[in-house]
Amino acid sequence: MTQIAPYGTWRSPISAAMLVSRQVSLNWPQIDGTDIYWVEGRPQEGGRNVLVRRTVDGSISDVTPVGMNVRTLVHEYGGRSFVVDQGEVFFVEFNDQCLYRQRSGEAPVALGTPAGVRFAEMLVDRQRNRLIAVAEDHREGGEPQNYLAAVDLTNGTLTPLLTGRDFVAAPRLSPDGAWLAWLAWDHPNMPWDAAELWVAPIQTDGSLGEARQLAGGPGDSCFQPEWTTDGHLLVVSERTGWWNLYRLDLAGYATPLYPLEAEFGQPLWQLGMRTYVPLTDGRVLATFLQQGRWSMVVIDRHGQRRPIDLPVSVVHIVNGADHRIVFIGSSPTTPTTLFLLNLADQTLSPIRRSGDLPVDPAYLSLPEMISFPSTGGRTAYGIFYPPHNPDFIASEDEQPPLLVMIHGGPTAAAQPTLRLSIQYWTSRGIGVLDVNYGGSTGFGRAYRELLNGAWGVVDVEDCIAGAQFLAASGRADPDRLLITGGSAGGFTVLAALAFHRVFRAGASHFGVADLAALARDTHKFESRYLDRLIGPYPERADLYQSRSPLYHADQITST
Repeated sequence: MTQIAPYGTWRSPISAAMLVSRQVSLNWPQIDGTDIYWVEGRPQEGGRNVLVRRTVDGSISDVTPVGMNVRTLVHEYGGRSFVVDQGEVFFVEFNDQCLYRQRSGEAPVALGTPAGVRFAEMLVDRQRNRLIAVAEDHREGGEPQNYLAAVDLTNGTLTPLLTGRDFVAAPRLSPDGAWLAWLAWDHPNMPWDAAELWVAPIQTDGSLGEARQLAGGPGDSCFQPEWTTDGHLLVVSERTGWWNLYRLDLAGYATPLYPLEAEFGQPLWQLGMRTYVPLTDGRVLATFLQQGRWSMVVIDRHGQRRPIDLPVSVVHIVNGADHRIVFIGSSPTTPTTLFLLNLADQTLSPIRRSGDLPVDPAYLSLPEMISFPSTGGRTAYGIFYPPHNPDFIASEDEQPPLLVMIHGGPTAAAQPTLRLSIQYWTSRGIGVLDVNYGGSTGFGRAYRELLNGAWGVVDVEDCIAGAQFLAASGRADPDRLLITGGSAGGFTVLAALAFHRVFRAGASHFGVADLAALARDTHKFESRYLDRLIGPYPERADLYQSRSPLYHADQITST
């Protein structure tokens, strides 16, 4: 029997213990021959990352032995930490950050790379018996040096291939082994500001010849270069204000494959992120984010597009070989799952799930993508989860409390995926608004750049506007508005509580309270990030202090 009870008092089958249950994380899928590989993060093993393989007969087993942790610390946020080629595995071990080689059926063997150098996003150059990788060299102290490096597979000798840039990423070897493509950018830019696409011929001694820039730079950040079988380059470029997919020749002439006001790329917080796969027959399988939902499409040589119907709304890390595609996907009712898509027969098979759904789906609140007016005539976006529990309703004259959630990382994005941390509240009779404030990814470059010089202002204004929009439409109680967030989202929470009187209570989880401390103490990758979000430091120390909740804590009157 459905009971009438005040919002916020509904009994829920979703417990706090479920929120911290030990589900595995799934990441970095790759196909090698008939085998599928991926990395599992296992909380029950102290957070160890394990390389796992599924063979053609469907059997699944660990590749890396007990005690080894496959994880890189390049850029601190890490990224793809292994590569498989012809059954051989090369990976980064977390504890020493050195490279290891593991032949099928054998134990891993250290390659002999020097201590103090980290590696990520490796590729195998069989012609020259070496790996090509992004290297981050900490041996000299101070700010580490980032460069492209070759690692000899015989003795682990490290040879720099490209130096002189603050950051490099995405090395890609042409099918004939004659050319290398990569991305590069410099301080104070982040990769989503101005990542450039470069190519260079490989000389007979293995060094790089004269390099040329084909795309990218200020206002046109590039993402994920890939070679086609006929020697052209594919790249995601932002030249229209949206991350779209292009085919380039070696002179830099670009042909758009699917012009669309959608994002075919993502902020490169982790090295090795992929959103599309070039197929051997010349087609391209691509994924893109539009209006808060991911879609998948196959694009042929003539620009014809065939959409792929997916049972998920969020897609993460696409990879593949020939007609077999692997990707990580989820939906508001589907746990994170590793899928295998066979383009030959159009079958989609789940390979591995992060865990089971611990409750009846009837208790899940389904999301609604919303837009709403904000300060200065802006339009902001969010995902609204109304209170929902099949066992309860509230009286008609009551409006529900609303919890505004703020994503971490200013360029991140709220996406419609299964999050029990949201359903915990909605099943108790509390609405949730997951905000994509100005600065979030998924709505074009102009929207992402709304936060430039305005972190702590635009994000706060949009969170307030979203809460007030729902209150004005009768879907939230204006006297019971709450706010929560972690890291960068925790900063937004503190700023909202210190400088405004809208939210009755807030929870900041490991949030930034002192912006100057963040500017002084962070690592190389984001050490100049605040130059764009706030202003140069210490030249604008006054602005850092005026925006920092730490110096205005006496103004916080909420719980």
